Amino acid sequence: MTVCSPRRKGRRMKRPTGVLLDLDGTVWDDDIRLYPGSADAIASIRDGGLPVLFATNTTRLTRVVLAERLVERGIPAEPSDVITATQAGVIWLREQGLRRIAVFLPDRALPEFDEFELVEEDPDALIVGDLGKGWSFDVMNRIFRLLLVGPEFLTLHRNKYWKTGGELVLDAGAFVAAFEYATGREARLVGKPGPIQFEAAAHSLGCEPGDLVMVGDSLDTDIAGGLNAGCTCALVRTGNFSEVRLSKSPIRPDVVIDSIADLPSVISA
Repeated sequence: MTVCSPRRKGRRMKRPTGVLLDLDGTVWDDDIRLYPGSADAIASIRDGGLPVLFATNTTRLTRVVLAERLVERGIPAEPSDVITATQAGVIWLREQGLRRIAVFLPDRALPEFDEFELVEEDPDALIVGDLGKGWSFDVMNRIFRLLLVGPEFLTLHRNKYWKTGGELVLDAGAFVAAFEYATGREARLVGKPGPIQFEAAAHSLGCEPGDLVMVGDSLDTDIAGGLNAGCTCALVRTGNFSEVRLSKSPIRPDVVIDSIADLPSVISA
């Protein structure tokens, strides 16, 4: 196990009230195969009396499906244990009292918005997530024209790319940047590294974000978001991790570990 503390050298990680885990690149790989030791690490943390929640920017699947996939892989989970960028968007829409929305997500993710009226014209808010293979020139032009009318412009995350089938592919953030450039508007970010998921996790556990440990593979989303929220942060050397990126980044996690398998020993240190 390799552990370093690049942000606060020599300082041990304080015992948290709860643990917040990213999924893609942290618990499992791009094909939803668990990284070695993931299930045992999560079980060990829970056996030690700490609750574990999952915070993911995945927008292609609902919380119900993600919880089912965790269970299928030997990790007990309920939908309430999963906090997605989509859920963050729902929370924001509720707070703003917006009802008529245009959502650009795969059909299987739309049930998360059942409480809203899904419309194709004159929406109060337009929500963009990862459409995957659903992106096309026609879809992009449709979003562009709707944004010109003036609805609230929400992006569920700004991930530039992700890894699937062993290859990097463009993610929602790249398309959102194009819409911002074309319309002169700035999208409101609701997923990581925004604060909503961290606040929701803390609320569900009856604590403050500063009482949580955030664990993930992305400096830009998991670690930056966690640090901004006040969390202690652990970066894993799996998924999108890059040693070069870490060495050049101003974002400094509290600890860096080889994989989630090493997390129990760091928390109990």
